[in-house]
Amino acid sequence: MAIWTSEIKELEKLYEFIKGQLLELEKELRKLVKADDENMILLYSRRCLEVIITDLCECELKRPRKTEPLKGIIDKLHKEEKVPSHIISSMHGLNELSTYGAHPKDFDPEQMKPVLVNLDIIIKWYLKYKETGTGLKAKPSEVIRQEIKSTGDVKKDITISRKRLASILGGLIGIIASVFAVLYFSNIIGNGKQSKEVGKSIAVLPFKLLSDESDKQYLADGMVDAITLHLSKIKGLRVMSRTSGEQYRGTTKTIRSIGKELDVEYLLEGSFQKLGDDIKVIVQLIKADEESHEWANEYNCKWSEIFSLQSEIAQKIAKEMSIVLSPEEKEYINKAPTADLRAYDFYLRGFDELWKLGQHTVDRESIEKAEILFNQALQYDSSFALTYVGLGHVYWKKSYLPEYESKSLMDTVLALANTALSYDNKLAEAYYLRGAYFYFAKNDLKKTDEEWDKAIQVNPNQWHVYAGRLFLPSSDLITQIENSIKAASLNHDIGFSDLLVDLGNEFFNAGFPEKANFYYNEVLKLDGDSVRYLYSLAYGEHEIAGNYSKSLELLAKICTMDSIFLKLDILFALNYLFTGQFEKSMLCLTRVKSSGRIHEVDNHRIAFIYWTNGYKKEAESYFDKSMEMNLKRIGSRSDDANAHYEIACIYAVRGDREKAIEHLKLFNLYEKNGDLFWVTYIKNDPMLNSLRKEPRFQQIVIDVESRHREEHENVRKWLEEQDML
Repeated sequence: MAIWTSEIKELEKLYEFIKGQLLELEKELRKLVKADDENMILLYSRRCLEVIITDLCECELKRPRKTEPLKGIIDKLHKEEKVPSHIISSMHGLNELSTYGAHPKDFDPEQMKPVLVNLDIIIKWYLKYKETGTGLKAKPSEVIRQEIKSTGDVKKDITISRKRLASILGGLIGIIASVFAVLYFSNIIGNGKQSKEVGKSIAVLPFKLLSDESDKQYLADGMVDAITLHLSKIKGLRVMSRTSGEQYRGTTKTIRSIGKELDVEYLLEGSFQKLGDDIKVIVQLIKADEESHEWANEYNCKWSEIFSLQSEIAQKIAKEMSIVLSPEEKEYINKAPTADLRAYDFYLRGFDELWKLGQHTVDRESIEKAEILFNQALQYDSSFALTYVGLGHVYWKKSYLPEYESKSLMDTVLALANTALSYDNKLAEAYYLRGAYFYFAKNDLKKTDEEWDKAIQVNPNQWHVYAGRLFLPSSDLITQIENSIKAASLNHDIGFSDLLVDLGNEFFNAGFPEKANFYYNEVLKLDGDSVRYLYSLAYGEHEIAGNYSKSLELLAKICTMDSIFLKLDILFALNYLFTGQFEKSMLCLTRVKSSGRIHEVDNHRIAFIYWTNGYKKEAESYFDKSMEMNLKRIGSRSDDANAHYEIACIYAVRGDREKAIEHLKLFNLYEKNGDLFWVTYIKNDPMLNSLRKEPRFQQIVIDVESRHREEHENVRKWLEEQDML
């Protein structure tokens, strides 16, 4: 019997207590209590700590953790007195001792006990923190269900078929919880050159609730969302996402500072009050750089007039900004979403639950409550199109819950989007959701692009569409760069850093490493995450530049900052593989597999690592998995260049040169982007070494290089035209 058995039993009790409430912590704690290996217990102890620290970072420090080392966050939580000192001591103790879990070496088994004891102390404190801070002990879903049904029976749930998603693109609703300050975007895009004219642009800041009824905040937020959505449909106006303005809730920053950070000409401030059937809305349109009030008004009307009021405010803003609306834009803005105010109230409450969830957060209670609220809205108005879109996002979220992992929900998402469009064929949110379906469930990129194009025809300020198009290989590098710039110009919330990293990667692919490094540096200034910055450089050196030794140097430097994170990353294994250090590659692969960071897209690389180390049986198993996945991709979309390339690699290693060349020819036919990435890989990929003396292979390499040179020149000319060189 292990000497730490009693400590594990205590943690088992905690696991049983939190089941169904804190899903991320539950998942890691479940692995810990079931582990029978000392190193894995240490590893999962640290994982539990990471979940807690990441949440505290977002809730207390008001920013995402990303890849920041745990020690740094713990120190900041201590410095800002966010966590009691005795808990800080336990966090540091657990953090320091648990590193043995990732780097197996000699250690005293007695050291296991303080790790588990500290974890027990931390989790118990965390549960109290969640109970008082964020409502861990929320009402059971059945109680909520009964409370809501008391106002009327909920319609029978829509019959669904369930299919597990492998991935998810950020939802159009913009449900992102954490936000932080950003840089002046026009300055970033121009490499320090400020744009001469910001243009007609606006951000709507959070409205104040003019009452002490905090449970009515969703009404004020709904007003913000409605006005933002109306303005977003105006083609002559750049409108920041709601989440971009949300970060300034309760801020002490000046209007001038906010306008500069968001790169907008105007800001809209407001307040909201509802007393019985009477509402009061006060709005102020402010010229940001001058901090001058261009227009202000107070509206007093009945709740039954809420939709006409929202439309009136949006049109008045456009007029004050000297924007002439087209008849079609006026029609969009004047259209009421529903004829039933009870349905609208339930919709707003359901939307508020989705908003609280955030883009990447999954919480069973909030998901279930949102579903009930949306269904209640449909009880009063079955033609309420936006509600079907809300339910679509609910079912997408549901796919992340453990009980739905082996079931299909995506068909229901499509059905809900189609139903929404049957009631309103000008609903951008539904077109976006339908495009996401074709991307993830069908791998139909042409159809995806068609649906997303319909979305931006209605709402040209839909940043999610521009960001999503970065993943469509049909576009050239200039188009991808333009989409990145457009997305970043509309969204300055937590996703802003990611968009700048994407932009850096695109410039790297276009053959402009100095511009790529500029954007990586801007991200470093923005979030202070040196680990992420160095990882971006390491990624670029491996994937695009083909400098594998340099990539290893950068990864090693990162390990001095965070000894856990990157030691478990597949990029280490691939760098060793490409430099012929096969045994080290195998060691890294073993660590990655134990961490659970294996992804099916890496199967052909995993197979090759086994192959080079003499484990042919294991290699064949992973080759078969990769072949099956890629043939399926080609079956749904024959022009998938990446799938053809991976199949060619497998045939080349297995010795079937003819089939390898056949698929490389198809790759050469369908790969039109001219990415430097492909030049680097086809010239250096060790899986293709058996083909290098083959003239047909050499011609393919020449073609790939030629496409890149042509695309590089196109981007260079475009950059000159944009004054960005």
